Amino acid sequence: MRCVATQPPVTESRPQSFSWTDYRHLLVRAHIQLGGPIVVVWDNLNTHLAALKRYEAEHNWLTTVRFPPYAPDLNPVEGNWSLLRRTMANTAFETPDDLDRTLHRELRGIQNRSHLVDGCLTATRLPLSTPTPP
Repeated sequence: MRCVATQPPVTESRPQSFSWTDYRHLLVRAHIQLGGPIVVVWDNLNTHLAALKRYEAEHNWLTTVRFPPYAPDLNPVEGNWSLLRRTMANTAFETPDDLDRTLHRELRGIQNRSHLVDGCLTATRLPLSTPTPP
């Protein structure tokens, strides 16, 4: 068994990250699917931040909240990564596909156990409220 320590090379068919257009499409699809206003908690990823601010100003169904520059204790995603690290620690993967399948399976397991997601949210000690429609 060989340990895969690097990502496969980035090619034209495999983009490095989401573009602003990708994020915009994701927001629009979420809005359509959920049928109401959405709130995006932004973790300071600088991907086209000015475009996001303009888009938010033009669409009353979108609200964005930004975390401080470094705030793992406020970010419930950090709890999810912690759960993943526990289940996958000291594991060697033969191929990047093996790693990908394992990540998907473990994330699905977290998603299907709502008490784990609730625990990650509760650990932030942030007040949770439902946004009121405009």
